[in-house]
Amino acid sequence: MRRFGTGVTILSCIGAAILASNAPAQDRLERIKQLRQRAQAKAAQVSDPNETKVSAPGTYRFSFMHNGLRREYIVHVPASLPRGKPAPMLLAMHGGGGDMDFQADHYGIKEKAEEAGFIAVFPNGYSRFKSGILATWNAGNCCGKAVEQNIDDIGFLKEVIQRVTRQANVDRGRVFATGMSNGGMMSYRLACEEPEMIRAIAAVAGTDNTRACNPSRPVPVIHFHAKDDTHVLYNGGSGFDALTKTDFVSVPATIEKWVRLNHSRPQARRVLTVGAAACDLHAAGPGGAPVKLCVTETGAHSWPGASSRRKNQQPSMAINANDLMWEFFQSI
Repeated sequence: MRRFGTGVTILSCIGAAILASNAPAQDRLERIKQLRQRAQAKAAQVSDPNETKVSAPGTYRFSFMHNGLRREYIVHVPASLPRGKPAPMLLAMHGGGGDMDFQADHYGIKEKAEEAGFIAVFPNGYSRFKSGILATWNAGNCCGKAVEQNIDDIGFLKEVIQRVTRQANVDRGRVFATGMSNGGMMSYRLACEEPEMIRAIAAVAGTDNTRACNPSRPVPVIHFHAKDDTHVLYNGGSGFDALTKTDFVSVPATIEKWVRLNHSRPQARRVLTVGAAACDLHAAGPGGAPVKLCVTETGAHSWPGASSRRKNQQPSMAINANDLMWEFFQSI
C-alpha cells in the first residue's frame, strides 16, 4: 500500500509539472507515462554509498550525503585508458528536468570518452524524488526547486570532483565541465565560483545566468547554441515551450561577458563554417583565455550531433558538440 501511495504521489507531482506546459495534450500524457516508467526503473538501481576505487573499465553509480541530502553521480571509466597514466575527467551535467542517466545515455559522451580516453562523470541535480528524476541545478537565476531552496550545488559538485579524483587516477589539472541547458548554466557558475577546480567549460544550450561572477583566473569557454532554440532564446528571454519563465541572458551577452572576464581578443575570428553552422573564436589575450562560440541555424534546444531528439525536433548534425568541445579542451 505504501509503494502504491508513493507511486501516486510521484505521478501527481510529475503530472502537475508537465500538464502546465504548452505541449500538445497527447505529448504531455505520453511524457508523464515515460517519466513514471523511468522513475520505476531508476528506483531499482543501487548506488554504492562508499568511496570505492574504480580502475576497471565500466560504469559505476555512487551516492553520498551532502547537507542532509542524498546525492548521486555516475562514473564511466573507458576501456581505452592507458594503465598507470592519469586521465582527463569530464563532468557532464544534465538539463533541467533531466537526470544523470539521461545525460549519460543520450548525448554520446560515454562513446566519446571511449574514443578520446577520458573519465566521464555524470552528477545528478536536486530532485524531490528518490529516483532522482526531474532534477534541476541551482545555477543562479535558474532553475526550479534547486534555486527556490537554495541548494548547495557548488559544494556538491566540488565534493564529486574531489571524490572521483580519490577514486580514480585523474589528471587533476585536466578536469573539465560541460552541461546541457540548466547544466550548461551550472558550468558557468562553476567557472565563476570555482575556477581552480576546472580547466575549462563547454556550455550547450544554456547561457550564463549567475547572480555574481568574479573568477580568480580566466577560464576557457566554448559555447554551443541553436539560433532557433525555443527554450533558452538566442537573443535572451524565455521561449514559448520553456519549463521555466526565467528571463534568460542572451548568447551575445554571455559571450561578451566572458570575453571581458577572460581578457580575450574583442574581435572574433571565424574558424569553422560547415553547412548551417559556424564557430567564431575570441583568442586569448595576454594572460587570458579563449572564448569560442559555435552556432547552428537549426536544432532548437538540443545537443548538436546527438541522436537524442526533443519532441519532433532533430538536433543539428552540421557539427558534433562532443568532438568540437574535446578538440577545444585539448588545445588549451
